[in-house]
Amino acid sequence: MVTLGALAGPAAAHSAVVGSDPADGATVEVGPQRATITFNEPLQPDFPAMTVVGPDGNLWSKGEPVVDGRNLSVEVGELGPAGEYRMAFRVTSADGHVVNGERAFTLSKPGNGTPGPAANARGESGGSGGGIPVWVYIVGAVVLFGGGLGFALFGSNLGKGKNQR
Repeated sequence: MVTLGALAGPAAAHSAVVGSDPADGATVEVGPQRATITFNEPLQPDFPAMTVVGPDGNLWSKGEPVVDGRNLSVEVGELGPAGEYRMAFRVTSADGHVVNGERAFTLSKPGNGTPGPAANARGESGGSGGGIPVWVYIVGAVVLFGGGLGFALFGSNLGKGKNQR
C-alpha cells in the first residue's frame, strides 16, 4: 500500500527574505553605505540584481550587487532627497529558482549625495545595460532543458546491461 506522503515528493522551498539593512519600513536619518537584504539560506552567486531607487526616481545604488552567503548587497553611499527609497532585488535561490521582491525605507533628513541616472519602472537605469539581458535567460532555459532531456534519455539506461551478458 502506498501512502499519500510518499506520493507528495520533496518540498521545494525557495529562498525567503528574513531581514534587510535598512529594515523594511524603517525611517533613518542617514542611509547605509551598503543596502543589504538577508535570506534564510545561502544564495547562488550567479546573476544577482539589486537597485536602490529614491523618491526622485533616480538610482542611488552604485556598482554591481554582491552575493555573500545569505546576503545580497549593493553600495549606496550618501543619499539625497528625503522620502521613500525602494530596494528592488532578484536572486537565484539554492534550489535554482529566481526570487525577486522589494523592500523600502524612508530617509527623514535630506543628504548631499549625487544620484545616478533615472530609473525605469523595474528600478533599472534608463540607459542600455540595465538589468539582465534576455539571452541569459534563453541560455539558461536551453541548458536546463538539455540536461533534463539528457537525463531522461541516458540516465534511465545507466543501470541496464550491468547484469546482462
